[in-house]
Amino acid sequence: MTSNSSSPPLDTPLQASTLTDHAAPVEGGTSEQTGILATVNDYVMLMKPGILSLLLVTMLAGMMFAAKGFPSFTIVFWGLLGGLLSAGGANVLNCYIDRDIDRLMTRTKHRASASGRIAARNVLIFGLVLTAASALILGVFTNWFTAGLALIGCFYYVVVYTYYLKRRTEQNIVIGGAAGAMPPVVGWAAVSGSIGIAPVLMFALIYYWTPPHSWALALLKRGDYSRADVPMLPVIQGEMETRRQILLYSLLMVAVSFLLTPFGLGEIYFVSAIALNAIFMVLVVQLYRTGSKHFARLTFFYSLWYLALIFAAMVVDRMVLGN
Repeated sequence: MTSNSSSPPLDTPLQASTLTDHAAPVEGGTSEQTGILATVNDYVMLMKPGILSLLLVTMLAGMMFAAKGFPSFTIVFWGLLGGLLSAGGANVLNCYIDRDIDRLMTRTKHRASASGRIAARNVLIFGLVLTAASALILGVFTNWFTAGLALIGCFYYVVVYTYYLKRRTEQNIVIGGAAGAMPPVVGWAAVSGSIGIAPVLMFALIYYWTPPHSWALALLKRGDYSRADVPMLPVIQGEMETRRQILLYSLLMVAVSFLLTPFGLGEIYFVSAIALNAIFMVLVVQLYRTGSKHFARLTFFYSLWYLALIFAAMVVDRMVLGN
């Protein structure tokens, strides 16, 4: 289970570690304690906790959709823990592979993997340990089919997207978006041990959400991607084509969101989807028409809320109407 690299800024400022390096010893071991906390924070930030919160919401929605209500506490606890470790491990391995280009980008240059505050070997080991732990937890406490799906998602994100696609094609986000769409499928499998039409549509919703979300950020950070020689769509095809593609993928995303309604979701989800999609499309149309950085920024930040809220609406709908 993974996440897409098109993420909210999650960089860790350098100031904390700089102050720690030069702090004078203080009675009681305060300086040493601060250094330990800063290191722990660096490791946690490599997991990209902002992305993890989104992934856990989508995974929980998959669980509740499969259970037609709230699953057993045991399945939810171990499933979400395994999912968190799986996505966190994939994000850490992404940071390990991308540490060279992360140094060149304003948004990512403060990551501990890019700045060297954590040695590359330690980053790699941390990512592999998290991934292995997630597979073990999901396999033992849910089922091995779920563990296998999580590993497939991790492999796709780390190897197919990060290692191969990201630096080779402007379609990196489109093809690689499948990795970030895996959490609801993994959540469904954790409860049911199988895959159905509904989790495939949830997968498709995130898949079509990913390009508008990522390319809105790319419009804002075009200089960063150009400097790092990452062939994002605005760098290769220009801003006008990027805005057109954002509009097209947003329409597909909206269509898929409503295709979910015949599979057990009720009025709470349907009304929420209408409102959330309406706001999304207003922003995307304004971005397409004006090309304004203001609307690119609004589209990017709202897209984060959109994904969290539309999957939260699924969770609420199942809690209230599931039985």
